[in-house]
Amino acid sequence: MAARNQIGALCWRPHGSGHEVLLITSRDTGRWIIPKGWLVQGLTAAGSAAREAWEEAGIEGRPEEQALGYFAYRKGLDEGRAIPCVVEVFALKVDRLTDRYPEKGERRRKWFRPEKAAKKVDEPELRQLILSFAPPVEDGRKPTKRAASG
Repeated sequence: MAARNQIGALCWRPHGSGHEVLLITSRDTGRWIIPKGWLVQGLTAAGSAAREAWEEAGIEGRPEEQALGYFAYRKGLDEGRAIPCVVEVFALKVDRLTDRYPEKGERRRKWFRPEKAAKKVDEPELRQLILSFAPPVEDGRKPTKRAASG
């Protein structure tokens, strides 16, 4: 079966001398993930990632237009079936967390330092994206990647 394409948001905020990453729990297994889903007709991939971040975690912010990278996983379906998915990930600086959003009550959300967030997710490629992400410098430059440690 061919892989299906999804989009995701690596949601972050400045914290101390570094940054934190917001993870949410999946609705089915409760494992830690980033907001992700299907491309929304009429929106760019980055815009679709921002929509997923709001629907799944109540996040308001502006995503970067250039993707950080990709990760693969198997999306569980009913009756124990699964389909392969490839997720295109966009950095999204969180401006505000809202208390009312479509999937409130269906998921938990929590801030983590990148090293801890990377240990919480199951997908190795997502782990590397979290560890290699460096927020943009506040002069408007795009996010860059730093060498992953560990």
